[in-house]
Amino acid sequence: MKSLIIDAAENKIFLTIINNKNIYTSTHENSKSNIEKLVIFINEFLKNNKISMDEIDRIYVNRGPGSFAGIRNSLSVAKGIYLAKNIDYFCFSFLDFNESNKIEYKDVPNLCDKIKIKKNLINPLYLS
Repeated sequence: MKSLIIDAAENKIFLTIINNKNIYTSTHENSKSNIEKLVIFINEFLKNNKISMDEIDRIYVNRGPGSFAGIRNSLSVAKGIYLAKNIDYFCFSFLDFNESNKIEYKDVPNLCDKIKIKKNLINPLYLS
């Protein structure tokens, strides 16, 4: 199973691909001009790692708390991919996991399964 994680809630845009035991990551500054290029970053990231969007089984999106623009745009991109490619997405928050130690992106799919995060459900947490 190949999963794509999108996190634009904080001051960096984090992209992670989990391909069985291989993990690929990419980061970009979370600026207005960069958040508008999110789809371009995702396409380049997939291409650089020789993975097509058709190979992605699930998308995980950080729904916050965090930046309104970053969360809104990343959720919009995930919803667009879902509509175009029928790839289910899961919206998580690191607050959902109640883990005492630092959670890494590679842990997100298993933690979402563990706490039964519902697919295709958007409930963003914006900071005021």
